Amino acid sequence: MSKKETIQVFEEKQVRTVWDAGQEKWYLSIIDVIEILTGTDRPRKYWSDLKAKLKKEGSELSEKIGQLKMQSADGKFYKTDVADTEQLFRLIQSIPSPKAEPFKLWLAQVAAERLDEMQDPELSIDRALEQYMKLGYSENWINQRLKSIEIRKELTDEWKSRGLKEGQQFATLTDIITKAWAGKTTKEYKVFKGLKKENLRDNMTNTELILNMLAEASTKDISQATNPKDFAASKKVAQQGGNVAKVALKELESKTGKKVVSSLNAKAVLGIDKPKKKKDE
Repeated sequence: MSKKETIQVFEEKQVRTVWDAGQEKWYLSIIDVIEILTGTDRPRKYWSDLKAKLKKEGSELSEKIGQLKMQSADGKFYKTDVADTEQLFRLIQSIPSPKAEPFKLWLAQVAAERLDEMQDPELSIDRALEQYMKLGYSENWINQRLKSIEIRKELTDEWKSRGLKEGQQFATLTDIITKAWAGKTTKEYKVFKGLKKENLRDNMTNTELILNMLAEASTKDISQATNPKDFAASKKVAQQGGNVAKVALKELESKTGKKVVSSLNAKAVLGIDKPKKKKDE
């Protein structure tokens, strides 16, 4: 059964999702949905209480909820409760929120768009482009970002061909690559930029993004040339690929006198999620 994890965006808030190609269904993180609808800073507690309430009322919904591994803010994958769109529509009825109706419309749109994209894959690229432009990214950055997605997929396809497992092994190799060129693991990099659930690559500068692409493309090329036989060998290749970008980084820094790895993030540069002014201000 083919599953693909991705991030959807509702009102600039991220929702972790998994597309199940076999069932042609989206599965969404319930915790993420609850956090958006309620604004609570304890969505897990809210969901635990809601499950108990539904069970007490005799609802079968909570019993049918499944779990899938999704990437957490620390870059690792953990099992989390998920629901398909039909289950979520029912679940939303139990959550008093002014965002309920807009979220339902968004959810229906996401499901319809994915089915369209299966018929015409170019639509997914067009929609990604549109989403980034709405958030205020420059056209040059967007082009780099879309290219980075292509390079990342080529690398993960190479790892899959070596029999490596998605999840922890992919995360470990990514950390090795990032640490090699940027001097930070993915988690450390995100903390440095003040990120939580946000995608690290969406918050890289043009130069950071280019160097990350160089590191991942180099890792893929070295892997294809050396044919690593196991995970241990692939870790060495990941280090070598990251080192290629590190050389470029050091050379650039020596010429400009400026550090490449920056604490800047998209919120700061683009003004995303600016604090809302109080009514009396």
